[in-house]
Amino acid sequence: MPSAAIILAAGLGTRMRSALPKALHPLAGKPMINHLLAACEQVFERIVVVVGPEMPALEKAVAPHATVVQAERLGTGHAARQAAPLLRDFSGDVAVLYADNPLISVPTIRRLIGKRDEAGLALLAMRPADPGRYGRVVLSPAGNVDRIVEWADASEVERAIGLCNAGVVCARDADLFRWLDAINDKNAKGEYYLTDIVGLAAAEGKRVVAEEAAEAELAGANSRAELALLEAGTQARLRAAAMAGGATMTAPETVFLSWDTQLGEDVTIGPNVVFGPGVMVENSVEIRAFSHLEGCTVRRGAIIGPFARLRPGTEVGRAAHVGNFVELKAAMLGEGVKANHLSYLGDVKVGAGANIGAGTITCNYDGVSKHRTEIGTGAFVGSNTALVAPVRVGDRALVAAGSVITEDVPEDALAIARGRQANKPDRGFKGKQAADKAIAMKEMS
Repeated sequence: MPSAAIILAAGLGTRMRSALPKALHPLAGKPMINHLLAACEQVFERIVVVVGPEMPALEKAVAPHATVVQAERLGTGHAARQAAPLLRDFSGDVAVLYADNPLISVPTIRRLIGKRDEAGLALLAMRPADPGRYGRVVLSPAGNVDRIVEWADASEVERAIGLCNAGVVCARDADLFRWLDAINDKNAKGEYYLTDIVGLAAAEGKRVVAEEAAEAELAGANSRAELALLEAGTQARLRAAAMAGGATMTAPETVFLSWDTQLGEDVTIGPNVVFGPGVMVENSVEIRAFSHLEGCTVRRGAIIGPFARLRPGTEVGRAAHVGNFVELKAAMLGEGVKANHLSYLGDVKVGAGANIGAGTITCNYDGVSKHRTEIGTGAFVGSNTALVAPVRVGDRALVAAGSVITEDVPEDALAIARGRQANKPDRGFKGKQAADKAIAMKEMS
């Protein structure tokens, strides 16, 4: 049977205390809503996202999926009802999910839909270590769901129930939208609760069943503290997967990965390394402590760090060395390149085997535009050199230390671009002492 998803993402995230919509807060480098969408896209034929007023960034993030605006935030049931006009031509199962429950897996979603085949309404439930303020799932003697009681409306006996509602439901389209139209706001919060459809289904004689899943999948993030807990769990899973895939982490708890980090076999990662989105690391690479990588590729056998920063658009070639306090941006380093100390290389292509001396800078920005630098194969750039782009250093060329290069350097040439040294006799420390003594004698006389 065809299936569709309604994702509720209109929340402002008041407890986040943020101008950013709650659904866009990142988890492992990707907005929460996009984690959920990635799973839903593998299951559902249609997806509709319910957003709040004036949320263009959120609408852009979920494209090309359809969106509908919940103009007034009157509760979860009211939000789900807004999607009905976009699914009028749809016939099949419809699930309602939440953007702030980003870690629900594809198998769990499929189990939920399968459970719906056994009943009129299926929902996801969990048994969290701390049930807190979750709504409680009240079961009948036969094990079916009798009703869901929100924490604010629950009695002490009901609050003692360990089975908690995760909020996700699934029903046939006609049933779901009929029940959504029938719910009211007669409750402690004066809102239209999605969970009230459970009572309506039971009143019609429909069987309501719960599919249990792990708390780690179903936990939500309504505050920054809860988001941090989700991040910690996500990082633990990403690290475990990386190590199972052949990467060594000397202090795993200090390494932070992104959702799309790709690590090859025999990669060694030191303490306090951070991977932003878009990083691919090939086999046998060593990434030393306190390095930060984002949007870059590191080829086989390279050594990075410690204290290196690789920014987007960078590719480090096979067996290349990028050392301490070196920053790369849109830099293409060929095989065996060495840039071991205290350099900034931006908008640059460096040929195989070239050596970049300590303190080298590519001056790529003139205040208006970015310009590129090319350093040829086997070239040697001396320490404390400024390469003022656009400029090219030819193959096997040598640039003397302390140079400011503003013109192209031909192949096999030596370039020296620095002021001539001038030594001034008797101007050193002893000469200064004698001059100071003479001045003092004169003042005393």
